[in-house]
Formats: sequence, structure tokens, C-alpha cells
Amino acid sequence: MASTTLVLPFGLPQAEMAPDLVRALQAPALATLLSRNSTHTVHAFDADTRLLPHEAWLAHALGLAGDPSDRPAAPFAPAVMRGLGLAPDAGHWFLFHPVHVVVGTHLMMPDLRGLRITDDESRALFAAALPLFEELGKTLVYGNATTWFLRADDWAGLATASPDAATGDNLHPWLPAGDAARDFRRLLNEVQMLWHAHPVNEARRQPVNSFWLWGGGPGSQPRPELALATSASPAWVNALATPELRDATCVQWLTTKDHERTAVLGHLTAAGLAEDWPGWLESMRQLEDQWFAPLLGALRSGQTSAVRLVLANRRGWSDTTTTKLALNKFWRHENFKNLLT
Repeated sequence: MASTTLVLPFGLPQAEMAPDLVRALQAPALATLLSRNSTHTVHAFDADTRLLPHEAWLAHALGLAGDPSDRPAAPFAPAVMRGLGLAPDAGHWFLFHPVHVVVGTHLMMPDLRGLRITDDESRALFAAALPLFEELGKTLVYGNATTWFLRADDWAGLATASPDAATGDNLHPWLPAGDAARDFRRLLNEVQMLWHAHPVNEARRQPVNSFWLWGGGPGSQPRPELALATSASPAWVNALATPELRDATCVQWLTTKDHERTAVLGHLTAAGLAEDWPGWLESMRQLEDQWFAPLLGALRSGQTSAVRLVLANRRGWSDTTTTKLALNKFWRHENFKNLLT
């Protein structure tokens, strides 16, 4: 019988806000799954990793990186390319996102989910930038409007950061570091100047005035075998999922025949990044109806043998597994204390 794993980025609220949020949260099915569990563990995460915990957890689950507790990494680029129907050859490939950067007392990148860019706009910016990369012997490949790819073998040692980890903060400490950092910044400046006066940006209220590079990995990387579903996730995360389970519903996910099913739900990420706690509560209420209640029903009916919840924030993640037998632990009061880490 299949077991199910649900990954919720920002499913754990910030510690200082958690008591108030738990008092306001209305999600009885989630409370049952968290309280009447078989196992529950909490894992800290190194803040200097330049990733978010759920990103390192997912890379490990896909077989792309080591244990997030001691060897966190997120070399997603080759797997995302394959998910978009591209075939990375030998070499080192990065995820490349066109972005909007706010220039003030320091540089700041808003949440990429708010960047509305059409395919035509993205392709025009891609065509304009392509000669700069070709002159340097680097291969730039178009994936979709928000996700491109760069082959830069001599940049394999760059220490990069995920865009969500850097969102809303002073960008300077998050920029790529290492021996090739100077070459990277020189190219970044050239692209920024090129795009500054581009007709696409002259017509946009929010200009696409920079790019973000991260997620580098070898093109020879093995293909992930995990059956993954996604919902409310960025395009690059969707590309990692089984095609028919991209933007899936819980019902679709539960009817798959895979022995182990994993889903990544991005409903809470925007609110978590923005520290929009009313929005976080509203998204939790939606998840209760659309995911937690159906999952609890599937566990009670025997449609699934276990439900595993991986809830994360910036500082770590919790890992809770519930079985049908564990639901009989009536002496455990149904509450949200396991959200208080």
C-alpha cells in the first residue's frame, strides 16, 4: 500500500509568531495528523547554507544531493532541464532566472512569484543577452519565461544562493562567491546595462533588470526517480514533477499507483517570505480543505498506509509520520504544539 509525503515550505511559522498563529489556526485535520503521530522529529538547519531547508530536503529526496542535515546542496539545474524536455550535455549547468531588482540604499530582490513576464518578453530579453554569453564561450538555453539555463564549466565552484533564500534581503551577501565571482559580476553588469534600455523594459512597469544564478550541477547527473507532485509551485519546481502531477489536486495525487508518493505544496511560501501572517492563516485554511482533510480521510479508509508531513521554515524542518493505527491514540489531544519548534 502506498505511503504519502507532503512537503510544506513555510509550514512551520517563525518561532516568535508561532504561539499567536497556533491560537488562530483552524485546521482540525492537520491537528490530528500532527498530534496522533507515530514519529515526530525536529531538525535544525545551518543558516549559512544559502538555501532554504525544504530545498535541501527535496534535492536529497530526489537523489541529487546528500543528507540536508550535514551535506545540504541543491544542484537542481540538470533535472529541471530534463523536466522541460531539454537534454543537458556534459558540463556544469545553472538555473538562470530573469528578475527584477529594486535599487535603493541596497539592492533587494522581491519575491519572484510576483514577476509577471510573458513568453514573448522573456524571449526578447533572451535574444538580446545571448551574444554576451556566446562571446564568453558560455551556453545560454531558454527553458520557459521564468527559467533559463547556463552552462559555465569554469564557474562550477561558485557558491550560489537560492532566490527564495535571498528574497527581501540585502542582495550583496547572497551574490555568488568564489574564484569566478569577479567574472560573474562583470557579466551581470553587462546584462543589466543591456536590459536597462531594452524596449521590453521601457514598456513594463516593473522592469526585468537583472538575473539570478543558482542550482548548478553536472549535466551527467542521474535522472531523479521519485514520483513527485506539485501544487502552487514555481515553474522550476513544477519541472521536477511527473508531468501529469504538475499543479495536481490531492485527489489526483492519491489516485496514482506509485508505492511512495511525494508532493510539494507552495501555497504558504509567498506569505512566509513576506511575513504576511493573515495570508499564511488563510492559505492554511485552504490547505485544510484541499489537502489535509482528504489525506486524513485516505488514511482512515486505508487508501494510504501512512501520511508523512515535512514542514519547514528558514531555520529547519519537522518530520511527522502518522499511520492508521496511530490515529487510535485517543489520549493524545489534537493540537498544534508540534508547530512550536
